[in-house]
Amino acid sequence: MKRFTVRFMPEDASVQVDAGTDLLRAATLAGIPIRSNCGGEGTCGRCAVLVKEGLVAAEQGHLPPRLKEAGYVQACSSLVQGDTVVEVPETSRLADHRVLLDKMSRREVLAEESLESPERYPSSPLAFRVALRMDPPTLSDCAADLVRLRTHIRKAGIQGEILAPRRFLEGMPETLRQAEWRVTLSLSRASRSLEAFGLKPGCESTGPGVGLAVDIGTTTIVTYLVDLATGAILDSRGTYNRQALFGDDVISRIIHASENPGGLRELQEACVETINGLVRKALSQRGIEPGEIQAACVAGNTTMTHLFMGVSPRYIRLEPYIPAATGFPPVPAGELGLQVHPEAPVWAFPSVASYLGGDIVSGVLATGMAHSEEVSLFIDIGTNGEMVLGNCDWLVSCACSAGPCFEGSGITSGMRASPGAIERLEIEPGTLDCHITTVGGSEPKGICGSGLVDALAEMRRAGIIDRSGSFLMDGEHPRLLMGEDGPEYLVVPGLYGETGQDIVITENDVKNLLRAKGAVYAGIRSLLRAVDLPLEAISRIYIAGGFGNYLNIRDSVEIGLLPDVDPGLYTFVGNTSIKGARLALMSQEARDEALGLAQKMTYLELSVGTTFMEEYVSAMFIPHTDMGLFPSVTGLGSESR
Repeated sequence: MKRFTVRFMPEDASVQVDAGTDLLRAATLAGIPIRSNCGGEGTCGRCAVLVKEGLVAAEQGHLPPRLKEAGYVQACSSLVQGDTVVEVPETSRLADHRVLLDKMSRREVLAEESLESPERYPSSPLAFRVALRMDPPTLSDCAADLVRLRTHIRKAGIQGEILAPRRFLEGMPETLRQAEWRVTLSLSRASRSLEAFGLKPGCESTGPGVGLAVDIGTTTIVTYLVDLATGAILDSRGTYNRQALFGDDVISRIIHASENPGGLRELQEACVETINGLVRKALSQRGIEPGEIQAACVAGNTTMTHLFMGVSPRYIRLEPYIPAATGFPPVPAGELGLQVHPEAPVWAFPSVASYLGGDIVSGVLATGMAHSEEVSLFIDIGTNGEMVLGNCDWLVSCACSAGPCFEGSGITSGMRASPGAIERLEIEPGTLDCHITTVGGSEPKGICGSGLVDALAEMRRAGIIDRSGSFLMDGEHPRLLMGEDGPEYLVVPGLYGETGQDIVITENDVKNLLRAKGAVYAGIRSLLRAVDLPLEAISRIYIAGGFGNYLNIRDSVEIGLLPDVDPGLYTFVGNTSIKGARLALMSQEARDEALGLAQKMTYLELSVGTTFMEEYVSAMFIPHTDMGLFPSVTGLGSESR
């Protein structure tokens, strides 16, 4: 088969591909991350590129007319037919996603509460090291090497059964003798027994070493480098999950893994390489060798955990929605491709069901809500809205598909929370002028989730839309336009934005946001109805996730995304998935509790029965059809179209 060179600008990065390879795949091979919300299915139109030179069998597909007129094509459906030069515009790139790592406090945005306490669980890290000065064998002391090793481990004060897998025994005799019986041994607590790994000559490395806590999110991946002696966070990093090249949501990735030869391997490698990239930067900054990472603890939703482990998630998306497993045994890091100590144990949080994963179990662990007699509500808002209601005696949970619009996908000018994303906005009544704040203070490129929540509330307050989300287009106004897809509000004219295109919110965008917020609120109401409790029974509401930490609490209530309760009940807890992973990394008791929590949670399947759909339909207004549920929301009138 003929091969051709594709050169991507402005990086001037080249890659050779077979004839017929699509430009999206070529860009991936060249290390150019291009947006592909639909996973290369040709339906989202976000992978627009400009072919400057060469020959491709191109389709414009679902691109906006203004891009078609400028000669842009969809990368996913444009096939290489000769040597080609392609320009990738900024708007089509996967920019670095802002990842919640630090505490924040903004106008009407609650500060994040610290949850992690070193005294909460006794220290018993997932792995640790011990220095051994062993007596060499003699004719009168001829115990086997492993017996001798176990004897000296006990002399060091370490109790319990010591397992020694074959891969450890293979090199053990030579290492002991070359080291003249002065060694450092790594031990794993990944199971009820201790397992030996990582035998090294010398006794200088006596500390517990370093561990890795990982949150594998659908959109982003976050890592903590943790001192296993103290639990201190040595380094924290995050970036977008490279699996986004194969689709924005779990369904598109399940389809890619299930229906494309090698698709599962591609997704597993994309996830692992994302983690490895973060780890390499952290280790380089700290001057730590990869082999010093002795253990890893991972939390992710059910699909992400399957993909990380290289296990097919095919049946998660097919009724009756069954995962291959809700728990995985610890795995040596080398088997997964992690660039740490190859024998380091990797422990993954258990899931509850297909759409309620280990990240939520980790979050419940981090909040400690299962230790309290008071009823708490835990909410993690993202592509899915996942929530847990309960206390020390019971926990009931559910997951609803909010869609990707809170991540900026499926919205005309939507984008992730990367530099240039509008994260806050205010609309002046009367003039309808818009005042914005962007991530990093950059020139505006689009609107991210927190900005969209603000926009929905502000547009309603300003009289731009009615309670059903329909535009009120009475009279002419330079901010109210008739666009390609119907009415739209002009947030930033193209003259002032970085992309040169108008940043708008259309009536269709508003309807998508109403569906998303309605699903989240309907999930909350469904949980309350399932246990026959009033909203007033809830003593505390935890809002988790990176998106949650940037929400304006007043606007979120005003649009009907969150319940109308005393604002003092709300607590933003940040990325509880990574926080719980750190706790489990440092304590056997925390790991045991996580396993118990997954078994304790009753999962409510919202597709069964009519409760969720009834609540969902009722929540499709601003803030709701039943204004009695939102007593603090005033001045919205009663009209709806």
